[in-house]
Amino acid sequence: MSNTQSLVNTRRDFIMQILPVMLCFFAMGFVDLVGTASNYVQKDLALTDSQANLFPSLVFFWFLIFSVPTGMLMNRIGRKNTVLISLVVTAASLVVPVFGDGYMVMLLSFSLLGIGNAIMQTSLNPLVTNLISESKLASTLTFGQFVKAIASFLAPLIAAWGATSAMPTFGLGWKGLFVIYAIVSFLSVVMLAATPIEEERPDKASGVGECIRLLGRSFIFLCFLGIMCHVGIDVGTNTTAPKIVMERLALPLEEAGFATSVYFIFRTAGCFLGAFILRRMSPRLFFGVSVVMMFAGMLILFVCDTLTMLYVGIGLIGFGNSNVFSIIFSQALMNSPKEKNEVSGLMIMGLFGVTVFPLAMGLAADAIGCQAGAVAVMTVGVAYLMYYTTRIKKIS
Repeated sequence: MSNTQSLVNTRRDFIMQILPVMLCFFAMGFVDLVGTASNYVQKDLALTDSQANLFPSLVFFWFLIFSVPTGMLMNRIGRKNTVLISLVVTAASLVVPVFGDGYMVMLLSFSLLGIGNAIMQTSLNPLVTNLISESKLASTLTFGQFVKAIASFLAPLIAAWGATSAMPTFGLGWKGLFVIYAIVSFLSVVMLAATPIEEERPDKASGVGECIRLLGRSFIFLCFLGIMCHVGIDVGTNTTAPKIVMERLALPLEEAGFATSVYFIFRTAGCFLGAFILRRMSPRLFFGVSVVMMFAGMLILFVCDTLTMLYVGIGLIGFGNSNVFSIIFSQALMNSPKEKNEVSGLMIMGLFGVTVFPLAMGLAADAIGCQAGAVAVMTVGVAYLMYYTTRIKKIS
């Protein structure tokens, strides 16, 4: 009887630890409100496209600057404390627009949002390793990505409700979204701060040079490139899918834009299902199946010109790409268990690759005069992930 009670207590303690962490993953998804918010800001302030496009660029710029230093910060103050700092910065970014709506105010808000998210993504993922065994790490990170996707989905719905409701949210219209997410951020701070999490201490503090030198390890470098390919395919599909539909079927943007929703629907479903599949299937096999799905999706985007088949191709890419980040990230952490903080910083820095793929895709599309050029660039990323599949290590 005592053994049963002990098991119940252990399970209860685990749930009380993992719930605040999953709420932090929800807060991690707040960064995706930048797309929705930038459209409203552009309309409110009558901004040009170049002025409005600076907002999302700012968010991802800070990933390049803050990812590696955050890995060093974790060595000094711990992962949990670093996550708490990221939540406070995120909350501050969401409070700023409540007190003004000028262009510089919004630039400050989105800059803080990017900084907070860069710190959070770098510190939250390795914090999970203090709660989960290596064999379940990939599936847990995948479930965290599913929780994150919920926040991404809700952002445009809450903003639209606030903008059109007869009783605008908090009297702020669409900016009520910021208030709601700020409240969740503060709640995350309180819950995580009150949750005891035992962390292993690093052997020594590291510097920027030592972190960057980890890229000299072949497998870490392969993981870094894999993260860049993942995020490039992710953002590339989001931006190119509607263009392909418009190009092949001559549909207006209002109708073609649903192609992006198709991608997110299948990507979110993939995250949810992947959390369970990865508990029963080896990461290497599941990764290989996912990449084959992405490759099939790319072939469909190359040759098909019916709306149904294009949606099938986009859905395959969304589902296939849904678990790539979690598997690569867990592989990198397990490859260097004594430098998890530094490795996490390097992997998150790879998200800056979001600026590389769209540029190359645009140049390729312009060079041949159609979106097949953009698809070709993404296919190169898929081909690399096929090679990476052969390098995935077995985790017992």
